[in-house]
Order: sequence, then structure tokens, then C-alpha cells
Amino acid sequence: MEILVVGGGWFLGKAVVEEALRRGWSVTTFNRGRSGVALPGVQQVLGDRTSVEDLARLAAQGPWDAVIDTSAGEQPPKVVLAGARALESATDRYVYVSTVSVYAGWPDHPLKVGDPLMDGPADAGSDYGRNPEGWLGPDLHYGRQKAGGERAVVETFGSDRSWLLRPGVILGPGEYVGRLPWWLRRAEQGGEILAPGSAGKTIQPVDVRDVARFAVDAAERPGGGVHNVTAPIGRDTMGSFLQACLDVTGNRGELRWVPDGVLLEHKVRQWTELPLWRTNEGVWLVDSEPAYAAGFTCRSLEETVRDTWEWLQAGNAPVPHPRASAHGIDPAREREILAAASARH
Repeated sequence: MEILVVGGGWFLGKAVVEEALRRGWSVTTFNRGRSGVALPGVQQVLGDRTSVEDLARLAAQGPWDAVIDTSAGEQPPKVVLAGARALESATDRYVYVSTVSVYAGWPDHPLKVGDPLMDGPADAGSDYGRNPEGWLGPDLHYGRQKAGGERAVVETFGSDRSWLLRPGVILGPGEYVGRLPWWLRRAEQGGEILAPGSAGKTIQPVDVRDVARFAVDAAERPGGGVHNVTAPIGRDTMGSFLQACLDVTGNRGELRWVPDGVLLEHKVRQWTELPLWRTNEGVWLVDSEPAYAAGFTCRSLEETVRDTWEWLQAGNAPVPHPRASAHGIDPAREREILAAASARH
């Protein structure tokens, strides 16, 4: 197999490259070379996916059996569309890593493949679908942009040559968003730890290496399709996740569970200030059973937590990213909320 990975320098893209190399495949990467490093044995093509000239130069390097696009997360649909059109004649199929946020019902309703999607034209620019000023709901802009990206791929390659993979939260070694690293560092500090909501709240994060393996599987598989890619509903909980963080960091902390209502009264920012905490009913009710039937496997959350901690302890650091600064609660604010919860109890 010969594949092109758009991205390929860090986190999911790097994991995809590592998995393909492990299988003995020939791998070309296309990125700007600003984040991460090229792995040995990879042909790296430097360029910007927003440049028509760079895309034409890239296409001339083909052909490939498949393209795996891991770097479209912050690109508007029209950029995905231009890249897909440039590469259409240079590859058999296109694997596009999307997100569950493309569903119109996310995060308020349980989701399955086939449910209605966000609006988002294939040729939309970066301003399309922005949230209104003062909007307090979920980030519709991100979902609309990614839905447009999906349409750009299918419009170009057709549904029989396009694989659309929709993960939820991706964790694991190399995570740059800062969700799991923040909880690990907080657990390491010890003391009373503000644990959000309830210990039994179901969560569905997935390991980056498992998403990468499934993407590489899709690249090898003729045809096309759509899959949600999450951990099984009901397997993991917020309690088991935070306990795993305590276990690997030496069990120096004590979890203090604070109900959703108290956190909402204190205007705790959902999803970021206490990473992975969100009160919307459907955020962790994503059906990925068709992916499991197609061969997807998902390692234990405890293994993901342990491996990420070992990765950090070895002196590694995520690629710097502005999203990381949004994650985590100020220590003084954490103490204030814990005191208020204690007084109420």
C-alpha cells in the first residue's frame, strides 16, 4: 500500500503514520513542517494545503492507493474541497477524519450514523456558521465547518470512494488539547480535587492509536462509508477515569464530587474548565456499534491514561496549541467551589 497522509506530524496524524509504517506501507506526508518531526522512512512533502500551487505540486508526487486527511480540523470546507479536487485523480479513495459535532443533534440527543447533519456547504469559507454574539450553547461553527468538509470530500470522490470517520474526544500520548494532561497534573498535585457531576456519569473518549488504526484499515478497504468512532456507551465513567488518573500518579488526591447544579451556579465553563464535564444529555451517547462490526477495537481507558502519564513522565510535551490554555480551573476558584459545596452539604 502507498498512502498520503495530509498532516502526519503530530498526535493523530503521527499515530496514523506510525501504524502505516508498522504494516510496511509506503508513506508520504504533506504538511508545513512547523509542528512535530518527520518520522524515519517517510517521504515528506512540505507545503500549505491552502496553496493551489502546493496542492498541484503534491498531486504530481502520486499516485497513492489512499489519502488519509488528519489536518482538516481547523480548515474551512472550501480548503478541503480544493485539496480533494487536486488529489482526486492521484488516489483511489479518501479517508476524512471528521467529528461527531457534525450531527445536528449533538450534544443534546443520542446519535447514530444516518442522523441529520449540520448545515455547511462544501465551498463555505471560515466565517460560515459562526455562533451569534453572546451565544451560550454548543459550538455550532465547528460542526458546520466539519460537515461542510465532509460534503466537500463526498462531492469530489463520491460515497463509494470516501470514508468519513467521526470520533468524539480523542485522548492518548501526544494529546495537544490538554484534557487528559490537565487531569493527570491535577491528580499529581493531590489534595481535595473538584470532581464534576457524578462518578457514574458515562463518558466515551477514544484512544488516538485506536482511531489511527481504524483510519489505516479504512484506507486499505475498497469502497466507502461512514462510522462514528467512540468508546462503547456505558463502558467508562467519569469516576473510573479520574480514579485511573489518581492511580497512575500515586494516589495523592481525594475526589470531592460536586453536583452539576452547583457547578452551573458557579458558571463553570463546561467542556474546558473541568475537562470532559458537560451536562448535555447526548454528549456521551454516540452509537459506534457499526464501527465495531467493521473491525474497530477500543483499548481500555485505563491503558490510555497510563500510557499518557508515562509519555509525559518521559519528558515529552504536546505540540503547543492555543486550545490548551482554555483547559483547567484556577486553583483558587476550585477551592471556592469546594468550600461552597461543603457548606451547602
